[in-house]
Amino acid sequence: MSETEKIRGTNLGNWLVLEKWMDPAVFRGVDAEDETWLNRRMDRESLAERMRRHRETYITEEDFREIRAAGLNFVRIPVPYFIFGDRKPYIGCIEYLDRAFSWAEKYGIRVLVDLHTTPGGQNGYDNGSIVGVCRWHRNEEEVEYVLHVLERLAEHCRGKRAFFGIEVVNEPVSFPVYLTSPTTGKAESRVEAQGSRFVPTGFLKDFYVSAYERLRRILKPEQAIVFHDGFRFKPWKRFFRKHRMQNVYLDTHPYLWAMELFIPFHKPWMHDLYLRLFRLRIRSLQKEIPVLVGEWTICTHWCTELPENTPKSVLTRRYRRTARAELKTFREAAGWCYWSWKLLPDGRYRGKERWKEAWDLRKCLENRWMPPHAGRL
Repeated sequence: MSETEKIRGTNLGNWLVLEKWMDPAVFRGVDAEDETWLNRRMDRESLAERMRRHRETYITEEDFREIRAAGLNFVRIPVPYFIFGDRKPYIGCIEYLDRAFSWAEKYGIRVLVDLHTTPGGQNGYDNGSIVGVCRWHRNEEEVEYVLHVLERLAEHCRGKRAFFGIEVVNEPVSFPVYLTSPTTGKAESRVEAQGSRFVPTGFLKDFYVSAYERLRRILKPEQAIVFHDGFRFKPWKRFFRKHRMQNVYLDTHPYLWAMELFIPFHKPWMHDLYLRLFRLRIRSLQKEIPVLVGEWTICTHWCTELPENTPKSVLTRRYRRTARAELKTFREAAGWCYWSWKLLPDGRYRGKERWKEAWDLRKCLENRWMPPHAGRL
């Protein structure tokens, strides 16, 4: 991947950071809705074996070969804050990240290491490892701990040939998103959730400055530091230039699926309007900082709400239209990463699970919902 080559990639979700909705199999037999409670409710020996089996088989070298064969040049790998195995009862996974680097080097793929979770949660989602809890930013010791994890990741990864950079923290939640999130108030433990609230912009700016200063001292100049927009655009217009940050990217996640939750009708012209506005935002921000569309999917309610007896050709046309519209918009950015490479390992989605197919990039390519040359668009 050259400096001028566009990022065309995929996330490796549900591998090192679990999301139950993607593949519930690893949660089987345990009353848990997120990774935190899965770890708490299993004895350590059984947990270690279950996690080993999942991590050994969910993503393998064959996936990297297929990713490259699909014309992609980039993977974004979500990792947990306990990646180094220093937080009980969690089982670390740094050795699997090292395998990913070896495979990426073999197939000419660049790797973005994305710190996807924090102790205490940064958004209250299952992808932050604990549902309904969002209070990491209110604990100074845990904020410092995350900064330390980022430093250790930088030291560990800086010598890897396939290493692109580090994403500081995934989806720190804004006030309106936290207010309307279906997981807000759904914590397993009300006591643990006390004090949960959105991540303020002021805190996020200070954290980003601290993270940048610490990481830039360790990373090579050509290695990137990526910041999520925190579901807010305006604060970043001149922020990175003001703090003289070098080789940084702004990550954003424009899910049409999420946009549709706020409107009573799902029509393609609504997608077009949303994407047109989003294209303008990208153009504006690109004057200040390269924009990475770090997560997106062609899955929309407009497609999934079709009756079961709808001809496959109709569904295909809808998904292809959505894919073309999104890819056209994201050409304005520095690149994109689909969510996600796979969900169910066997790729067999039946009955009520059929809607998940469009989140699975392998299936999108197999079904020809995505252009076969998407990696070059």
